[in-house]
Amino acid sequence: MSDGKTLIEAKNLKKYFKIDSKKTLHAVDDISFSINEGETLGLVGESGCGKSTVGNVVMRLLPASGGQLLYKGKDIFKLNKKESFDIRKKMQIIFQDPYSSLNPRKTVYEILSEAFKIHREGNEKQIKEKLDRVCDMVELSSSLLHLYPHELDGGMRQVVGIARALSLGPDFIVCDEPVSALDVSVQARIINLLMDIQSKYNLSYLFISHDLSVVRHISKRIAVMYLGRFVEIANAEDIFSDARHPYAIALLSAVPVVSIDKKVSRIILEGDVPSPINPKPGCRFASRCWMRHERCTQEEPPLVEVAPGHCVACFYANESRENSLHAKTRSLDDRKEVIDGIQ
Repeated sequence: MSDGKTLIEAKNLKKYFKIDSKKTLHAVDDISFSINEGETLGLVGESGCGKSTVGNVVMRLLPASGGQLLYKGKDIFKLNKKESFDIRKKMQIIFQDPYSSLNPRKTVYEILSEAFKIHREGNEKQIKEKLDRVCDMVELSSSLLHLYPHELDGGMRQVVGIARALSLGPDFIVCDEPVSALDVSVQARIINLLMDIQSKYNLSYLFISHDLSVVRHISKRIAVMYLGRFVEIANAEDIFSDARHPYAIALLSAVPVVSIDKKVSRIILEGDVPSPINPKPGCRFASRCWMRHERCTQEEPPLVEVAPGHCVACFYANESRENSLHAKTRSLDDRKEVIDGIQ
């Protein structure tokens, strides 16, 4: 459980890709968030919104274009080579595709022991003992250690990926859509494994996914992302029961209803997704928003707190709550019942 101490804090994080002298793609554009010890922050949004780029920048797999990333109050973007090497043991990542993220020419034992050798964590005997403890943590049978990744199914490959992330005793793990490539039954096993490990070792997660039911199940707080910006951040239950941003409301309306007796008014977003290349002034969701006003096309709405712990980037968040939430989608009770039914 979280004790309220901030472990990771991003301030005005940016990642731009220069296309040519006049064009710049704003993949991540001035976002801020924090993650406490033992807490999971879920990050959701449609494909191409910048979710995975956030994870890659946080893990420094991509260099940031601006902003700060604090680990226990220290800006890791300003660390020297030795400090960066040491802190990597505390920050790890689980990739989306467990097959492409594992070296096909190495056995499971070689893959898992590699981190210990790079960081000089003991001799061969000591590494074997540490590896046995890691395998116990994820319930990975020692009989599989001599196999190659192609000899394992998707679920076991992801277990190997989780074991690799845990091998050096991290405090923080980026989970980049770790179950999206797996069958539903296997997804449940992986999610439960991640939650059990978090509970035992007080880990913090940035959990990236497009599956709302999965994110709600594992996350304490959820950030909704659209075209490089955060549009809403709140506790998981608040997002599902009291979404304020029109984009978040539209996402929730797309969740299927399992009862044939209840009608669903899904919000079909019209218009094209704006280009993230040299974005125009104003709200980036304005071209698809049924609530847009003239102001929305001229000013960028800031992310402001509309309720305790609930931040929304919309000039008309209260109006969306009173009108759109009920007129455009199912009732709050129905929506909550649907999500519970999926789980």
